[in-house]
Amino acid sequence: MAADEPNPVNAGTTLAPLPDHRNVAERWWQELWRRHTHITTSLRARGLPCDIEFGLSAYIVRVSLPDDSYLTISPPQEPPSKRRPGDPEGWIVTREDPYVVTQYEVLYDSVPCDDPGANQRPEARHGGSAVPLIAAIDHRLGQLGLLPAPATTHASAHPTPVQPTPPAQDTPGTPERGAAYIYGDAMRALTDRLNGAESHADAAALLHQILELTDGLLAQLGEFFEAAGEKAKEAEEDDGFELSYDLADAAAEIRQLGEVLHVAEDRMRALTPLTPAPRATPARAPSLLPASPTASTSRRTR
Repeated sequence: MAADEPNPVNAGTTLAPLPDHRNVAERWWQELWRRHTHITTSLRARGLPCDIEFGLSAYIVRVSLPDDSYLTISPPQEPPSKRRPGDPEGWIVTREDPYVVTQYEVLYDSVPCDDPGANQRPEARHGGSAVPLIAAIDHRLGQLGLLPAPATTHASAHPTPVQPTPPAQDTPGTPERGAAYIYGDAMRALTDRLNGAESHADAAALLHQILELTDGLLAQLGEFFEAAGEKAKEAEEDDGFELSYDLADAAAEIRQLGEVLHVAEDRMRALTPLTPAPRATPARAPSLLPASPTASTSRRTR
């Protein structure tokens, strides 16, 4: 967990610190934290400290706010969700104040309602997706002036978007490959640009495209696998649910990788290239060939 210590991700974005309690060193807590990084990373990038606690019947994310109130981001508790931690059928977000008992607000509720006669909240269609949940929190905390550090980006760290080279139409097999792997080709083009980068600053700008916490490739790849898991659940088959769990795990691992590498961009930019030493002109080496003979080579006659 040491690699997850708060450090600048780029100019203007800093991760809030990790919780400071003994459970942080426990493997079970670290696994719970890993399963919730798709929520905690985005909020910590906004300067909001997060923790994992046990609620009424399941683990929740508790988010501390600057005015001493807090958010609770919870799966269904009554009845409890039967899904894995971090991947519920929906989320409930509330704001409370320990010193003002009358302050209780539901910011977001995407838990599907089983009662056919009840009115569904608009966000129920989002289910367990984290993207609209974070957007709703951003919106409400922005209204209240409680976002200490809205996620920002380093303007100079956005190189020109990479466009994959179109395949040659006269090459056998390339049209099909080009249509099928345009995203892989775009990533290959980005790698080629990294190989050809002329400075560490240029390389850092390309790393930014991968590691930016909300819009970078890893963040979007996590969203992709999360969406794929939701699509698998639509089959309503046992294997669909098992596949959704595997995809949700993959999404969590990708987001955790983003947290571990979140300072790689700054570290790359801070590198100082070695200045090559001036090449001295070598002294002229003596010839290793034997000198041409000077003695007469005429044949002696009798």
